Amino acid sequence: MQAVAAAGPNPVVLIDGPSGAGKSTLADALRQHWPGTVHPQLVRMDDIYPGWDGLDAAVRHLHRYVLQPRHEGLPAAWQRYDWSENEAAEWHPLNAARPLIVEGCGTLAAEHEPLSHVRVWLAADDALRKRRALERDGEAFRAHWDQWQQEWASYLEQETPEGRATVRLRAGA
Repeated sequence: MQAVAAAGPNPVVLIDGPSGAGKSTLADALRQHWPGTVHPQLVRMDDIYPGWDGLDAAVRHLHRYVLQPRHEGLPAAWQRYDWSENEAAEWHPLNAARPLIVEGCGTLAAEHEPLSHVRVWLAADDALRKRRALERDGEAFRAHWDQWQQEWASYLEQETPEGRATVRLRAGA
């Protein structure tokens, strides 16, 4: 919370880390306990990924439609991906006058660093992560776990996101 309070009245907070580490839970808690009277908007990368091989596309989407326009004082929005229909769905506009939290794999890409104020890296043990992710998403995720892990490994190699974090946390059991 100190990092958020020190970031000013309208910060952009990015929360990254591997699947199942607890990013959504952390974002929800941060939003609930946000300092001040203006509560932040929350964008979840899970709502943007265009399918199981969409990590890179979601990173580009976040940059192009949310972070860069917001940074330039222009209207920003994100487009939801409808997983059941396998297609892009409605757009969600963002209010530039409110703080923003974005959580999900891919938020700490290099191009996002200058467009954000607080960058959180959340790590967790691999066995714990997999258990949590499968409990959360069930059999739908089990069938794609290895595919997603390959996407994640490629992102880690290309972007080295943990090095851009201003806050590093490790989730426990």
